[in-house]
Amino acid sequence: MKQVVYVASPDSQQIHAFNLHEDGELSLLQVVEVPGQVQPMVASPDSRQLYVGVRPEFAIVTYDIGHDGKLELAGQAPLPGSPTHLGIDLQGRFVFSASYSYNNVSIHKIGDDGVALAPHQVLENLQAPHSANMNPTNQLLMIPALKEDHIRLFDFNLQGEATAHKPAELSTVSGAGPRHMAFHPNQHFAYCVNELNGTVDAYQKDVTSGEYRNVQTLDILPADFSGERWSADLHITTDGQYLYASDRTASTLSVIKVSADGSELTLVGHHPTQTQPRGFNIDHHGKYVITAGQKSPDIEVAKIDQATGKLTRLKTYPVGKGAMWVTIIELHH
Repeated sequence: MKQVVYVASPDSQQIHAFNLHEDGELSLLQVVEVPGQVQPMVASPDSRQLYVGVRPEFAIVTYDIGHDGKLELAGQAPLPGSPTHLGIDLQGRFVFSASYSYNNVSIHKIGDDGVALAPHQVLENLQAPHSANMNPTNQLLMIPALKEDHIRLFDFNLQGEATAHKPAELSTVSGAGPRHMAFHPNQHFAYCVNELNGTVDAYQKDVTSGEYRNVQTLDILPADFSGERWSADLHITTDGQYLYASDRTASTLSVIKVSADGSELTLVGHHPTQTQPRGFNIDHHGKYVITAGQKSPDIEVAKIDQATGKLTRLKTYPVGKGAMWVTIIELHH
């Protein structure tokens, strides 16, 4: 299947689209001029639409994805706050926009034409929510609220309405700053990277109750690291073997081995990458990691060693200014 990589560069208001080839080479497909500073992006599960958050006029912009992966503007909807992260439910019916600075998460229905609509619900009084993540049941919305040291939990119904779950939150240690999440493919474990203390928490889902509990906290930075911890993004390979987390101060990706059942994380090493890596992603075949650095003019493609998870840089490619988000799709149509 053909894969396409999209990179959002807010400072130049551009999305760069690349074809990802079998050998890890990228070839430029398109450069899209975006109406605003483009930040978070999320693709629909069927790879037919790309949703992007822009500012300073807060909006979700919908692009149709063509058969070749090229983007075409399809619509725009208002947001109640500056978009920090976009999530989508597993059926591709609703988009979630988390706004760190406006302390809310908005829920947007997706129309029959694939275009995200104005919000029909806004979850307020969340303290610095940094992402909105649908768990594998598609019925529990998990929102890391950085300044609360909580992952706030909401039940989510078929109509796209969120109501407070009981219990209402998972708690981290004080000062952790929960930020981004990833889920093990076996659906029994959730992982969250904590921005302020440079750790990853592993949460196990109880088979009977469906509730999550913390089973491990892993320090992801080098033992001799003495700078300010500023961790950012988190992704897991499709087979669940390896987890990667970025830290912007260290400009590294942490390589984490995941046990076969998902319950135990082991730090394997660190890969120096683009300066200030806020966003990265893993291709759908688990072969390559593509990283954007906010203070780098290039993105990096690195190859995953299937036996160890360690990364080897293949090549870098120029993109726009302030690159901070990477989305990779597999074309099915």
